[in-house]
Amino acid sequence: MSAAPIPREWVGLQQFPAATQTKLHELLGKLKEEDVSTLTILVMGKGGVGKSSTVNSIVGERVATVSAFQSEGLRPMMCSRTRAGFTLNIIDTPGLIEGGYINEQAVEIIKRFLLGKTVDVLLYVDRLDAYRMDTLDEQVIRAITNSFGKAIWRRTLVVLTHAQLSPPDGLDYNDFFTRRSESLLRYIRSGAGVGKREHGDFPLPIALVENSGRCKTNEHGEKVLPDGTPWVPNLMKEITTVVSNGSKPIHVDQKLIDGPNPNNRWKMFIPLILMVEYFFVVKGIRRAIQADISNGKLDDWEQRYRDLVGSKDPVDQKGSSAINRKA
Repeated sequence: MSAAPIPREWVGLQQFPAATQTKLHELLGKLKEEDVSTLTILVMGKGGVGKSSTVNSIVGERVATVSAFQSEGLRPMMCSRTRAGFTLNIIDTPGLIEGGYINEQAVEIIKRFLLGKTVDVLLYVDRLDAYRMDTLDEQVIRAITNSFGKAIWRRTLVVLTHAQLSPPDGLDYNDFFTRRSESLLRYIRSGAGVGKREHGDFPLPIALVENSGRCKTNEHGEKVLPDGTPWVPNLMKEITTVVSNGSKPIHVDQKLIDGPNPNNRWKMFIPLILMVEYFFVVKGIRRAIQADISNGKLDDWEQRYRDLVGSKDPVDQKGSSAINRKA
């Protein structure tokens, strides 16, 4: 288990516009009112979707390396910041796809890195301008589910980056967003094994993000989405909503990392199998033997055996006396 970094003062908070700072302080104050003084956010998804850029945008500092020409390392990175008695931990992770398949080594490194930590919120990051879903998406979702359990999706906020886009084929922005998010949520629920009756237990809210410098700003200098919503405070608002939704944080212990032992899957049924075997097989045989003894009926092989050993057979002395008495 890696040692947690010593939290540094959250100076990046002061780099936001004043209006954003005010909203963020209100949200942090709301968390403290709910006795949440530490918030740990896990950021996961495929490579190249904007995970590290989103981490930098949340912290307000360049804490994660972002380069279009540099391959991602395998090791996660945890940034810790503190402000007025509140601690923010945010964990950036490498992409889970390598050469068209799940990078099992990266998955194992992430799990070991998280050992002993408690995840309050999972940010599942993808791009808004990814027009199609494919099997890679479902592989990533299943890898996360297999690693941390289905319950991790109760603590998930879906983040769609590259929100400052022009929809293709003249589609309305809101229509495009609705189609894209519905498609992604279907894949998440399928990969996580969430049935229709469970949709209410897995709300999976969605937040839009635009990390690039070309993002538009409002009169207060805040970065805004196409509909004018300041997205940094809106993202933090959605995070606090997930924290307060009544589900439990995910504590990553050795048992969770190891997963269920397939050898233990049927052990609970062993007593039941033995009980059925006793009542329907063993007792049935015993009753048949006792009935034969009482009726003086013996099979040919058993009669030849008795003729050979006589009445000294220790197995059935009680039975032979019963037969003699009846005779």
